[in-house]
Amino acid sequence: MISDDDKTLSQCQYVYNKVIRILGMINRTMKYKERRIMVRLYKSLVRPHLEYCVSAWSPHYLKDEELLQRVQHRFTRIFKDLRQKDYGERLKSLNLWTLEEMRNRQDLIEVFKMHQGFTRLSIDELFERDVNIKGTRRHTLRLKKKQSVRYVRRYVFHREW
Repeated sequence: MISDDDKTLSQCQYVYNKVIRILGMINRTMKYKERRIMVRLYKSLVRPHLEYCVSAWSPHYLKDEELLQRVQHRFTRIFKDLRQKDYGERLKSLNLWTLEEMRNRQDLIEVFKMHQGFTRLSIDELFERDVNIKGTRRHTLRLKKKQSVRYVRRYVFHREW
């Protein structure tokens, strides 16, 4: 869902509303909240909605990132023994990544697929080879994102690797 001005705010709000309902359903229906089972339910029912086509609509506004991150915050607070810990410790004890780390991973997978020719989209359409390779520590496959005036395309693969 993209608005008329090519912004993804409505997509982030739509995904947030959908996964909060799913998370609430999980919380209400599970009487005994064993960590292993709850994490599996979260990974199979909630996280796919947060990750679906994220390379295309990845939130680049801080408010959108925080909105989606709130879902995972809420999930980690379900466990009473973790509530007093900070968010990073809760994620580590549940063996979860932040949503930003998941988006970075997904972007890297998409770039790899483009580079290997597994997608219809060519890597040359979004990236150009970085010819300013100086020093011996840089490899020859460095990519630089092409400039774009379109709002949607400007923020695809916007993170630094």
